[in-house]
Amino acid sequence: MLDIIHHGGATGVTGSCHQLILNSKHSLLIDCGLFQGEDALEDSFQQLQIEFDISTVKALIITHVHIDHVGRLPYLLAAGYKGPIICSVPSAILLPLVIEDALKIGFTRNAELIQRFQAQLESQIVSVAYGKWHSVVSDCEKGKQGITTRIKFKRAGHILGSSYVEVAHQYANGSKERIVFSGDLGAPYAPLLPAPKSPYGCDQLVLESTYGDRQHVG
Repeated sequence: MLDIIHHGGATGVTGSCHQLILNSKHSLLIDCGLFQGEDALEDSFQQLQIEFDISTVKALIITHVHIDHVGRLPYLLAAGYKGPIICSVPSAILLPLVIEDALKIGFTRNAELIQRFQAQLESQIVSVAYGKWHSVVSDCEKGKQGITTRIKFKRAGHILGSSYVEVAHQYANGSKERIVFSGDLGAPYAPLLPAPKSPYGCDQLVLESTYGDRQHVG
């Protein structure tokens, strides 16, 4: 099974950031969020730094644009990430607005620097429609079968544009694995957003558990 390294959102409820290791040369990053509340250290600047190796990251996949899922994105760009930032169509519209606020609150109020960040961000955003497979890695050497990895966004019912992500990975030997990252999930019967529908199945599941010990009351 593929390895997953959690850079946040595992021992607390904020700072969501999960790295799916495809092989020694390729990985995916799912969300890159800010630590907030009880999860934030006193030395918050140190916690913001991207100290893990990003040289293998082929794509950043965004589940939704809440700050605890995208707030470290400016620091990821500052660390040198230049790959695609893949999200749903509504999230692609909202993400620059949210990041502009994040920059002004926690990074800089320098208008020129913010404009430069925004231009880079918008050049890297790739929007994908719900329910459509999108190829992120196809590492096939000449005459040999390599790995292939695709992702698909499904509605999560949390906020506008929110998604859970299905990752379909095929190994070089032809065997397959399905991984699902839930992001944040909405409750049923919301007046504005459709409730999420469960995936058919998966081999690994990274599931939000913020309210795992509580019962939603309609």
